[in-house]
Amino acid sequence: MRALIGLLLVAQAYAAVTGTVTNQSTGKPQAGATVALYKLATRTGLELIDQAKSDAQGNFTINQTPQGPHLIRTAFDGVTYNHMLPPGQPTTGIPIEVYNASKQPGGAKVAKHMILLEPGAGQVQVSETYLFTNDGKTAWNDPDSGTLKFFLPEGASKPDVKATAPGGMPLGAPVNKTAKPDVYAVDFAIKPGDTRIDVTYAAPYTEGADYAGKVVSKDENTYLIVPNGITMKGDGLNDLGAEPRTQAHIYGLTASNYKVQLTGSVAAAPADAAPAEGGEDAGPRIEQIMPRVNSKTIPILAVALGILALGFALLYRAQAGGQETHERGRR
Repeated sequence: MRALIGLLLVAQAYAAVTGTVTNQSTGKPQAGATVALYKLATRTGLELIDQAKSDAQGNFTINQTPQGPHLIRTAFDGVTYNHMLPPGQPTTGIPIEVYNASKQPGGAKVAKHMILLEPGAGQVQVSETYLFTNDGKTAWNDPDSGTLKFFLPEGASKPDVKATAPGGMPLGAPVNKTAKPDVYAVDFAIKPGDTRIDVTYAAPYTEGADYAGKVVSKDENTYLIVPNGITMKGDGLNDLGAEPRTQAHIYGLTASNYKVQLTGSVAAAPADAAPAEGGEDAGPRIEQIMPRVNSKTIPILAVALGILALGFALLYRAQAGGQETHERGRR
């Protein structure tokens, strides 16, 4: 018995992280991918433990025994892929999926673009959410030009950009200047599946004055949204009504340039609205705001269900769920 226990302890001590990398663009095992094992350290962030290359059959072996939560990060064709390894999860036979990358969008597009405007105290807080879909078999990756371009008005604060890959967690994404002084580019690969990019900033604003913005991404549909208590006026707005719980008002935007006037003050969140995570008000967060417009009919409900299936959301401080409706967009 003692000998058996000893053998088990030795086997555990020399346990390895193993798996196979498969290229979903070709459907074949992928050689030459770099597979790295990271420890999720609370103070220092990610701590590299060891790494290996996948062989001709796509197999990899990292001779380490993970203790506690770890992350497997695989790099291939200029794009990284993250795979969480929680405590207690098997560390052998792990399937890793990668894709060929291209500087061309391929099947990637901005399906929804939502812009929340929250005026107050001499400024307007702007929170933009871009919902990408990529139904192709390649990852769109263009570090030189970026995969998303956005407008930043004169005098605005430094933008904060978070990107969420399919099945991933929000991560900071690099932002670069372009040849146009008011347009910036986000360097983040758009993998097959659903990707979300959030951009937040503050701009100077006086109540009732014109606020001008531009949409420089090629959106299929664009929304402007204001919280309960704020009135927005402007040309080219398609009124879609209010989300029933938070009463945030939603408008479809039909042009690339817009000029609106904002008046009023943000009303207190309804008592039945869900609090921010951790019970704190951390500013605008991306949550479900899907307006129910009673005057709309069956085709709109079909679109709403499709949007709901994405599992993505829009922006509001004390958030709640709801249902969305169809909007007139730009092609």
